[in-house]
Amino acid sequence: MTDPIAPTSITGLILAGGRGSRMGGQDKGLQPFRGLPLAMHALLRLQPQVGTVLINANRNLAAYEAFGVPVWPDADPGEYAGPLAGFSTGLAHCETPYLLTVPCDCPQFPMSLARGLANGLNAASAQVAMARAGGRTQPVFCLLQAALLENLTAFLDTGGRKIDAWTATLRTVQVDFDDTEAFENVNSISELRALEQTTLPTRGATR
Repeated sequence: MTDPIAPTSITGLILAGGRGSRMGGQDKGLQPFRGLPLAMHALLRLQPQVGTVLINANRNLAAYEAFGVPVWPDADPGEYAGPLAGFSTGLAHCETPYLLTVPCDCPQFPMSLARGLANGLNAASAQVAMARAGGRTQPVFCLLQAALLENLTAFLDTGGRKIDAWTATLRTVQVDFDDTEAFENVNSISELRALEQTTLPTRGATR
């Protein structure tokens, strides 16, 4: 039987490197939500679940560095090459066997995220574990083996950009979470304000 994956074996990565084009070009991770930046909510939920946390950001680096964790831009921060560029950055700076990625625009993701994905990865002897809720895959919530950096680099070098196209080439397992609302993200200021009116979920257990 495979030993459980300890939280200290996982580095968490907050993906905050996008353009924020659907939010009028504003830096999404720095938008206020219930008194704190969105990315800070992600940090506070992720820190108890993993050994260390990194942030991937391509602008306003000083603002993110004020969160107190390492901040790393993409190799080509002006390109805004999407989440997989962030995955690559995280893997390049990951000093643990596993990397857990979360987006900066989903402030209520489950507190059981790391444990659930780690259990799913182990049970399936997979290279990647991806969250799923309500039958919908959440591709930016991924637990990855850190050894996949070379594989991802080769995929990006061919022009690949889609997460599911890359993970389809790997041993990937999808892990179900009970609370669909926990994975609600925001793409506009109006969606952000609407989400503020909802109740923070306390569930999030896996099957």
